[in-house]
Amino acid sequence: MMIDPARKNNDSGAPSISRPLRNGWETTSRSSGWKIKPRRAFAPIAALALVVSATAHLGRAQLGNMDAPAKPRAYVVYAAEPQSVPAARSALLQLRFQIVPGFHINSHTPKSQFLIPTTLTLQPATGVKPGPLQYPAGQPYSFPSLPGDKLDVYAGSFTVRLPVVATPGDHAIAATLRYQACDNASCYPPRSIPVNIVFTAK
Repeated sequence: MMIDPARKNNDSGAPSISRPLRNGWETTSRSSGWKIKPRRAFAPIAALALVVSATAHLGRAQLGNMDAPAKPRAYVVYAAEPQSVPAARSALLQLRFQIVPGFHINSHTPKSQFLIPTTLTLQPATGVKPGPLQYPAGQPYSFPSLPGDKLDVYAGSFTVRLPVVATPGDHAIAATLRYQACDNASCYPPRSIPVNIVFTAK
């Protein structure tokens, strides 16, 4: 307890007593018993302002992410189309792939050992004897930041040729295309897409 100098001369002549509280001070008159409590501290208001500010900042960050262009789920699409080949003799299947505009992928024979080549892996299929895959040649490409480094890439579209000897009838070969896509600034982790090769031999 301490005597509040500002409250010495009240109507009764008795000194007033002040004591600290959690949110301020309480002043009590010994003679009349009245109390004066100051306004509560602004801690709740400050806390509320902090929450509002953090929420607004999070909202702006989310809006910023919405403005960024979304990465495609797949950078390459298999353009499946019905094909017909002669039965019981060697024939070529044309496997056409389309690359998302603004991106390219490494060719089957990239010029750097650190780059992942494009590969097509076939699963065994009844009545079909596949031959070695024939990949197209790539085209030269250089990143704007490294004009002296020439890479070998596929861009736009490319076609892989698959030699087969098949028995008469309808056939399907399950395959997987693995590739690494890049834009004009950087390359992304490799991805794989399923490829369902359907054709008829007759």
